[in-house]
Amino acid sequence: MRQTPLGSQGLITSAIGLGCMGMSAYYGGATEAESIETVRRALERGITLFDTAEVYGPFENEKLLKRALGTDREAVTVASKFAWDFSDDGTPRGIDGSPAHARRAIDRSLRHLGTDHVDLWYLHRVDPDVPIEDTIGAMGEAVEAGKARYIGISETSAETLRRAHATFPVSAIQSEYSLFERDAEHNGVLATANELGIGFVPFSPLGRGFLTGTVTRTDDLPAGDARRNLPRFADDAIAANLRVVAALRSIADEKGITPAQLALAWLVQAGTTPIPGTTKPGRVEENVAAASVVLETDDLARIEAASPHGVAVGARNTEAAMARDRG
Repeated sequence: MRQTPLGSQGLITSAIGLGCMGMSAYYGGATEAESIETVRRALERGITLFDTAEVYGPFENEKLLKRALGTDREAVTVASKFAWDFSDDGTPRGIDGSPAHARRAIDRSLRHLGTDHVDLWYLHRVDPDVPIEDTIGAMGEAVEAGKARYIGISETSAETLRRAHATFPVSAIQSEYSLFERDAEHNGVLATANELGIGFVPFSPLGRGFLTGTVTRTDDLPAGDARRNLPRFADDAIAANLRVVAALRSIADEKGITPAQLALAWLVQAGTTPIPGTTKPGRVEENVAAASVVLETDDLARIEAASPHGVAVGARNTEAAMARDRG
């Protein structure tokens, strides 16, 4: 796997990472043994960016990643995130971007990850009640104390990203971005990141699994899968969106690759560092191979025609989540 700079602060990672969320939360159905095997396969294939967050579980995903990485921890980039405060039973009860909470959160993540530093530490969501300068300032203190090497921010506006970077150098922004979700190209976030030398890390780069072509109706999703509640995964939306998947599959077939590899190659060639999530070792092999796919000018034109901005039917998230995530 090719290694590439993520941002302009000195962080180097694999061109494609591994999103670990689904191993512990939201999508359901993963076993620990299979999840650990998936992480180990990713290591074998040269993936060095592993993405987690304290809210995944909560806390359980960080602990799982600790067990899965074992003695290979120092050879990779571990990215984690904080934002939510938790009740005593671990229920997320609201976003807290205060400096005091940031200081508590980094120490908690270090305990759960079994390490003395997080390589890339994100603000998972912006707290509208706390100036971004205060939150980012506290995160910068963690870098200066050696508890984090680099900082990032997730799901925020271009204006907030600019203010954050002016407070302390931001290495990465993480937002949903894929051939199904291209708002970052139109809301100024991607352009601002490029201008400031901030790496762009697309989460859900396969449209929350839709671009793999494996979801044909809502009931294909496991019971308890959070995607069942998303407008884009209602049966009528799925039926409409499958036409886009079919068009992309036609392009992929001609190149001898899968639709997922086409979608990931498009993101890599655009200069971003996608973090597709999976709990299947075989999917890791498929994703890694996408980093070597070259899309020609004609391929890019056909992809653009098949999946332009706004093509997906149904919102990517619930109204409440999207209102919160505007940052």
